[in-house]
Amino acid sequence: MDSSLVIGVATSTAERVHLARLLADADAVLLVSSAEQARAFLDLTSAETSPVVLTPAVVAAAPRRTVTAQIESVPPTAFPAPALVADPDPMDELSLDVHRRVVRWKDREISLTRLEHDFLHCLVTEPGRVWTYQRLHLAVWGNEHLGHGSHIHSVVKRLRQKLTDLGAAVTIHAVRGVGFHLLPA
Repeated sequence: MDSSLVIGVATSTAERVHLARLLADADAVLLVSSAEQARAFLDLTSAETSPVVLTPAVVAAAPRRTVTAQIESVPPTAFPAPALVADPDPMDELSLDVHRRVVRWKDREISLTRLEHDFLHCLVTEPGRVWTYQRLHLAVWGNEHLGHGSHIHSVVKRLRQKLTDLGAAVTIHAVRGVGFHLLPA
């Protein structure tokens, strides 16, 4: 049985997360941050065929499961293989110490309250995923009562300030009327 490899090119982590969701049903997906990285990968894997590079134009208004793309044929010898240098993912630099309730960015750390820790733990476990108000409330406060939601926004405000104080390149983004997710700043 033949399987396909879809190569998605997206410059930011948020776009790569969005693209991964759009291509969730594909047999195999490789997400890179530039067409040059895709070409380098293709040059390493196949020198006999002319690869096709899929460059998606990630549009926020596009309906789910729709990807707008430009297809370009790349002769295998058209570009020398550049050195593959992975862009550091800001999410990889952020860590949460669950035993000490501290958030760490590179070599700096800040203490968190229990609510801040539990809230950030939800977002860190699945970066890019939108956590609904109801799901966050259940995970952090242990019940489904949402009330007016000011307590959630208070925790988010404090966490955003602490992430800024750390110099972190990630922050908590609000999805109006839905919830929050952790994305690069």
